Amino acid sequence: MKPIFAIVEAGEAGVSGVLASEALRRAARDTGQAIEIELRTMHGVINPVAPGEQDMLLLVAPESMSDSIEQRPHSRLTLEAVLADPAAALTRAQSAPAQTMASVPRIVAVTSCPTGIAHTFMAAEGLTEGARQLGYSLRVETQGSVGAGTPLTTEDIAQADVVLIAADREVDRSRFAGKRIFVSNTKPAITGGAALIAKALAEARVEQAAVGTGEAADTGAKRAGPYKHLMTGVSFMLPFVVAGGLLIALAFALGGIHANEDAAAGTLAHALFLIGAKGGFALIVPALAGYIAFSIADRPGIAPGMIGGMLAANLGAGFLGGIVAGFIAGYGVDLFNRLIVLPKNLAGLKPVLILPLLGTLLTGLLMIYAVGTPVAAALAFLTEWLRAMQGSSAVLLGIILGAMMAFDVGGPVNKAAYAFSVALISSQVYTPMAAVMAAGMTPPLALALATRLFANRFTLEEREAGSAAAVLGLAFVSEGAIPFAARDPLRVIPSLMAGSATAGAIAMGFGVELRVPHGGIFVLPIPGAVTHLAGYALALVAGTLVSALLVGLVKKKQGLA
Repeated sequence: MKPIFAIVEAGEAGVSGVLASEALRRAARDTGQAIEIELRTMHGVINPVAPGEQDMLLLVAPESMSDSIEQRPHSRLTLEAVLADPAAALTRAQSAPAQTMASVPRIVAVTSCPTGIAHTFMAAEGLTEGARQLGYSLRVETQGSVGAGTPLTTEDIAQADVVLIAADREVDRSRFAGKRIFVSNTKPAITGGAALIAKALAEARVEQAAVGTGEAADTGAKRAGPYKHLMTGVSFMLPFVVAGGLLIALAFALGGIHANEDAAAGTLAHALFLIGAKGGFALIVPALAGYIAFSIADRPGIAPGMIGGMLAANLGAGFLGGIVAGFIAGYGVDLFNRLIVLPKNLAGLKPVLILPLLGTLLTGLLMIYAVGTPVAAALAFLTEWLRAMQGSSAVLLGIILGAMMAFDVGGPVNKAAYAFSVALISSQVYTPMAAVMAAGMTPPLALALATRLFANRFTLEEREAGSAAAVLGLAFVSEGAIPFAARDPLRVIPSLMAGSATAGAIAMGFGVELRVPHGGIFVLPIPGAVTHLAGYALALVAGTLVSALLVGLVKKKQGLA
């Protein structure tokens, strides 16, 4: 009888690993089965084994630990299963059908969303759980708000059979040239990770060339619609808005309302204002336009987009002009890329010379002679209309924006309202941002409150999730309401929309201004970040109470139809 080779991956659970190794050894001895066991802990490797390709390899590891061994196991067990019943676990491992190297796919994934917070990590969790259910090897890179988490290595990518990109914005795919790629948004990964993985394995297509070389890639990513391109631009624009807005707020907090005047030159407040206004805010529109173009045409589109965005800012066309410039640059560069065919020895000139030059020429001329003036007029009209809104008009806009924030708590409608408000910051219109943040904080806060006031309307799992929802709500992460809304959407979502609409209406009615597009309650104490703080607090409390009471009123008691 051929021996079994087992690798026990204990990690930090060294004691459990030793116990599992001994339990397996006794179970094998009782059945007359030869076994060689290698134990891996955080302190090193004990009794290394070297199984051949045809030998049976058994991996024993915690359920949360990904495979880190060079050879794919024929069977996998958890430490808990071995410790609970080693004989049954060993029998199950021996009876499992042998899986060859080719039969178990290796998958790498990238998840990302415009703000890089909730959906990014929820999608990663969904894919990880789906891979576990299918018994596949999966490594996920989360491209969140602070950069790449658990980044994929060159070796991870080289060994992968499929690259799955679950993102609501475009991500750089240059690393994945020559690999089979499947592109999706984050929602399928969150709601059905296993199904999305199966679809990716069936439908993924090969990336023909490195992104940014000027050659079209046949992965389906080019079919992404304008909304995804816009969200990509917004996601890259956000850090400029956040940094610039906070620095301007600090400048006024330190130097008063005259911190931006020449008389204050040389002071710290004036320096902070220059950094925020002349540095951070000056790059908002170019960043928006450049990364819209990047989403459409990859790296060759960045320079034409940013230059078009700078022209839009200088022409007074603002964020509307930046959006137009980004789409002109992106689709223009993409068209040039498909029309221009060069010999292989000259192909390297396309992404660094030909496409940026022609794209910039097209975008610049159109912005100066055709687009800039009418878009600038439209932006001026929109800006003055928003600034002049008083009374019922402001309240109506707050109701609309608030309801949009709760309609799909983090989905396309929510992001559309958010993107509109963020873009207006570059035009020094700050009231919609305040309404949107208050309305976005309301859903998870309301559900957290409802789980306390109306505990019999929620399952034990939902009540336990209430505390987490409260923290997410305070941080302006609307997605904290998703688990509750998904279980009972017809009752929960209208209730959330009513509360968010209330919060948005009150914030707009009080004329609350917010200079920072994210952070929730944690940015409110910063001097100058928000005006009419009492009005903002009232909007948040009122919206939370309305939604919480409505949820408690319309939801059925648990156990009732």
